[in-house]
Amino acid sequence: MLTGQTPILVLKEGTRREKGRGALSNNIQAAKAIADAVRSTLGPRGLDKMLVDSMGDVVVTNDGVTILKEMDVEHPAAKMLVEVAKTQDQEAGDGTTTAVVLAGELLKRAEALIEQNIHPTIISQGYRLASTKALEILQQISQPIPPTDQENLRRIAVTSMASKSVSYNRDQLADIAVKAVTAVAEKNSEGRMSVDLDNIQLIKKQGGSMTDTQLIEGVIVDKEKVHSGMPNRVENPKVALLDAALEIKKTEIDAKIEINDPNQLNAFLAEEENMLRRMVEQVKKSGANVVLCQKGIDDLAQHFLAKEGIYAVRRVKKSDMEKLAKATGANIVSKVSELTPQDVGTAGLVEERKIGDDALTFVTGAKKARAVSILMRGGTEHVLDEIERSMDDALNVVAVAVEDGRFVYGGGATAEALAMRLRDEAARIGGREQIAFESFADALETVPRTLAENAGLDPIDVLIELRKSHKAGHGRSGVNISTGKVGDMGEIHVIEPIRVGRQAIESATDAAVMILRIDDVIASKSSPPPSGGPGGPGGMGGMGGMGGMGGGDFGDD
Repeated sequence: MLTGQTPILVLKEGTRREKGRGALSNNIQAAKAIADAVRSTLGPRGLDKMLVDSMGDVVVTNDGVTILKEMDVEHPAAKMLVEVAKTQDQEAGDGTTTAVVLAGELLKRAEALIEQNIHPTIISQGYRLASTKALEILQQISQPIPPTDQENLRRIAVTSMASKSVSYNRDQLADIAVKAVTAVAEKNSEGRMSVDLDNIQLIKKQGGSMTDTQLIEGVIVDKEKVHSGMPNRVENPKVALLDAALEIKKTEIDAKIEINDPNQLNAFLAEEENMLRRMVEQVKKSGANVVLCQKGIDDLAQHFLAKEGIYAVRRVKKSDMEKLAKATGANIVSKVSELTPQDVGTAGLVEERKIGDDALTFVTGAKKARAVSILMRGGTEHVLDEIERSMDDALNVVAVAVEDGRFVYGGGATAEALAMRLRDEAARIGGREQIAFESFADALETVPRTLAENAGLDPIDVLIELRKSHKAGHGRSGVNISTGKVGDMGEIHVIEPIRVGRQAIESATDAAVMILRIDDVIASKSSPPPSGGPGGPGGMGGMGGMGGMGGGDFGDD
């Protein structure tokens, strides 16, 4: 800025600033690039992405949030869409790709309106109105699903897995997911169903096949017994949970012990042995014959425990200890000397089983079993990781269906129903917001259009057929990938929890509105990129354009 002839520097030297249409356009392009990166993964015919990080670790998945987390995105507007996927994953567990694709489509439609000289604020207001109305309609068209409706809960889990690489075994995995969720579901103080997924433990073990995956009604501790002399199985065990070491404690400060003759040394060693013996006697006095310890167990203590026929495991994870406490009713004790019979829990069986090369401890048959485990098997590490992601999605969607008690139809049926109803409502909206309202309705149709594209169908033909079917009153019509035509989603059991759609609309709208309201981007000077790293034209100073997306590697998808 010049005042007379003297330049006044407001921003630090090297800072890049982009204003007005240029800044908005750049942000929209970045967000659209993110949406395009995951678009080809949507639906049962969606394809996978292979992601290789800087350490050479490989991830193969079509899970939207995993793809976006693994991509090293630098552009701030693009990061907002990554946040959309993360929020969707946390709140609903599924629909991450849908949320991101919808946000990208809303921005694409907004860009066309801005070119017609409609102010971004007007578009934002129209989008907000449309979003609120869409959520109202979504509630109206949703169907009830009681927590006892195992069949529909299973269908929800199957739908969430249909687009994953585990789809071939989705029926078996869906059964496991439903049984696991219903085992830990309980009514909260308000009388509503609540599901704490922390009570479901996922254990991966390489080897075997996907069909060997099983539900264990209890807790699996990924540790073996500490001494070969201990029993392999203990029926009707009394379980003690210790958050304390069965070892001689080291002093807090440096200490020096001087021993002048052999008798003193023998007395010192004998006292150490007695201390460990007293610890084991305390455990025995409590009535416990299984000890699960969060910390270490001394070799001598292991010997004494084995002589008493007590099964012991050390270095158990804190999260596993909490699950064990819920399952067995035992209290986690921090001092061995304070262990009493009242702190000891019960179970049906504790045994060591060999799975592949590893020995695991199974704690099953607990009467209070509010904790269950899923033991997942797969041929390779990458397959196991994808099974875990798929199972996590299935558990989440079943859990939110149990909690909310409502479901909607998938396959683009709900998106099309919302689009049709919103277009009817648009006539009642006055002013320029009406145009943005209609654009929101058009953007919702990106879901059935993308499903059709990814299945190799003609998206225009599918959309025309879909609109015609909905106009005729068939509100459950969606894209049937198997037949390549429009079909009834109720008949082929493609359903999903209402929360998936609701969260996708809310998150996508919030992100699109926030990006549309930005008209000035000020980027501080960045440090120079490493040699061979991303850079090049199209960057925004310190934000490096699409930066870590590697120059749009996914552009051809």
